Amino acid sequence: MLLLAVAVVFVGLGWHSAATSGQSPEEGLRDAQASIATTTSTPAASSSATTTSTNERLCVINAGSISGLASEVTDDLKAKGYTTADPQNYNGGSFTENTILYRDSSQKADAQKVATALGSDASVEQRPSSFTMCRDGIAVVVVTR
Repeated sequence: MLLLAVAVVFVGLGWHSAATSGQSPEEGLRDAQASIATTTSTPAASSSATTTSTNERLCVINAGSISGLASEVTDDLKAKGYTTADPQNYNGGSFTENTILYRDSSQKADAQKVATALGSDASVEQRPSSFTMCRDGIAVVVVTR
């Protein structure tokens, strides 16, 4: 929509310039179209969500007693540009704090970005071999808000 408005302004300026400068209208129109082409070739800035997100798929897992917590956190992460799987529940009972679990050292920086994006004091740890959920992505285990 913004590009269309810019295009209209440049076409109008081109016509005005042609009418007042002694140029033929065709030359003015050509100049205006060249200005439009230059304007539209500039790439748009990316959103902050994209710059803070990761390419890793996230699995949000509710390990606490707050009903719907994994869904809330999943929606929050999606709004920040992350790719998430469907929220899940964990009944193993061993988590007492929000924890981001990464598979190996190649995911550690991404896991820390997720913890920062959540704005909580989640711990970031390498996934224990006994934890079998979300094998391909980063597990976001939530216990509290």
